Amino acid sequence: MELYYSFSILIVIATIFSYVNVRFLKLPATIGIMVIAMIVSILLVFIGNLVTTGPLQDFSTLIGSLNFSEILMNGMLNFLLFAGAIHINITDLKEQRLPVIIFSTLSVIISTFVIGFALYFLLNRLLPMVDLHLEIPFIYCLLFGSLISPTDPIAVLSILKQANVSKSVETKVAGESLFNDGVAVVVFAVILKLAQGESIDLSITNIAWLFIKEALGGFLVGLLLGYVAARAMRTANDYKVSVLITLSVVMGGSLIVHAMHISGPLAMVAAGLIIGESKRKRKENEEIVTTNHVGHFWELLDEVFNAILFLFIGFELLLIPNLHNYWLIGCICIVVVLFARYISIKIPTLIIPFKEKFSSGTIKILVWGGLRGGVSIALALSIAEGPFKQVLIAATYFVVVFSIIVQGLTIGKLAKKIKIS
Repeated sequence: MELYYSFSILIVIATIFSYVNVRFLKLPATIGIMVIAMIVSILLVFIGNLVTTGPLQDFSTLIGSLNFSEILMNGMLNFLLFAGAIHINITDLKEQRLPVIIFSTLSVIISTFVIGFALYFLLNRLLPMVDLHLEIPFIYCLLFGSLISPTDPIAVLSILKQANVSKSVETKVAGESLFNDGVAVVVFAVILKLAQGESIDLSITNIAWLFIKEALGGFLVGLLLGYVAARAMRTANDYKVSVLITLSVVMGGSLIVHAMHISGPLAMVAAGLIIGESKRKRKENEEIVTTNHVGHFWELLDEVFNAILFLFIGFELLLIPNLHNYWLIGCICIVVVLFARYISIKIPTLIIPFKEKFSSGTIKILVWGGLRGGVSIALALSIAEGPFKQVLIAATYFVVVFSIIVQGLTIGKLAKKIKIS
């Protein structure tokens, strides 16, 4: 019952913040909710220093008691990825399949190592020369690189559409963001085991097997779930049953992939793509009522979960004591992550013969549009207690907040200025 009360409070708060944003701030919905939550968090921290008891302290305790990493990675993420994938056109995705595959796999690995090496050099070699000591072991710099490398499409896609960005760029950003979560989680899990001193076989064969089992296994299971569900929806041809089928795919499918120890995110993406494509074909055949109801249901669910997710991100400020002590490393990490994002996009465009040539404008959009979000925070929070956990969480929070607010609010203007056709 406590979980029910907690979510009830969060839904009410998200509703109030959404209203305030629509009425006064007029920012993109998710960004507005997060900004208001951050402002409220700062006020709570300030007032909390003056008031040690009462509702304010109870609310801080409530936020601290919620396992954000568990809630997002084993619950909300599956709904969000399925909801995102169901609206992606497979035809568009096929046209951009090579860039999407490369950016969601090779670019994640490149970004991880560029961030790891650059951050280690800056913190352990360069800063001590000017008498600033923020040393972090290389393995933890690499761990930070793995958790901050996956991009998040949630905040940027609607802005790109408003900016009239070309369909090819929009598909690249969306496709990469949907697929790279599964890859990044595998990379993070391997590096985390090394950081915690666990023995692990680092041979190419074993690492390749881990990727095949997690990524390919999850994708294949998702395709099977999507095919079975799409067929059932066609034969039932009833919107209430269709909605229940899609819910069962996400919730039941999550249990299946968890039991099989394979990638849940990739399974949900694959299932969403198959069901979304089936929905579009049925719409072309004038089965509009059923497909529209399913689409509207998932659009609404997507908005609700996004509101809660960005509310969580804003309130995570309450869980980082003395955040102001980490401003320098936070700023350094922002620069390093942007640099790594550029390198991870630029290198593949130079060495891989893509069908279409990447202009400098396209690369700028891909770099600046690679927002970080809740997945990175959830991965940081999942790290076991240790001497470097708090600094990694703080650095992640700085990068995510900068990414969502600064990049998220300016990507539209950048896209309009570049005018990619």
